[in-house]
Amino acid sequence: MSINSNYINLEVADGSTMLAYTASPENITAETPAIIVLQEAFGVNGHIRKVAERFAAEGYLAIAPELFHRTAPERTEISYTDFPSAMPHMQALTVDGLTLDVQAAYQWLTQQPVSKENIFSVGYCLGGRVSFLANAVVPLKAAASYYGGGLDELATQAPNLHGRHLFFWGGKDQHIKPENINTIIQAVEDAGKDYVNVKFSYADHGFNCDERASYNETASKEAWALTMAFLK
Repeated sequence: MSINSNYINLEVADGSTMLAYTASPENITAETPAIIVLQEAFGVNGHIRKVAERFAAEGYLAIAPELFHRTAPERTEISYTDFPSAMPHMQALTVDGLTLDVQAAYQWLTQQPVSKENIFSVGYCLGGRVSFLANAVVPLKAAASYYGGGLDELATQAPNLHGRHLFFWGGKDQHIKPENINTIIQAVEDAGKDYVNVKFSYADHGFNCDERASYNETASKEAWALTMAFLK
């Protein structure tokens, strides 16, 4: 399938401007689903752009907003081996700011000729946490979080989830503790929300990214198949 891609500027409600990468099938119709693709701690880099393009190849209009837009220059990309450079931008993020960012991306999608009832989100690492927040603050049909660090800190948002939520974790992940996972899953359970919880016992943090040392091809392929089935 032929893919169209480009960068757009989004006006955020706090007065800031946020660059976003978009990828779409050649022909968008009122039946086209849409998805917000949420970055890792390393920016909307080549990997995240490829993820957006992969969703576009499956027929989705995808948008990947630059969540560091308040503190970093446009198109900032940080090396996977240089997490310290990501930390200041990570620490500057707030739930309120991320809420506005998600709302801006969602609003842009609703203004396109797509199916308004079929808008989703997916996020990786940092984006996994933001994808959960997105499911709580905009009316998504469903959302997915890959190894979302800090998700337990959003447990109070669980009653606000609009759509079903899919969680992926790596059993060898030393960054996210079992108790952190238990906290968020229990919160969703207590809220009576529908969810799917998947742990790949043989995978590490970041298993989906083929640019990271922790990439696990088997887990990545299985997670993609599950994600596709879940969204459909």
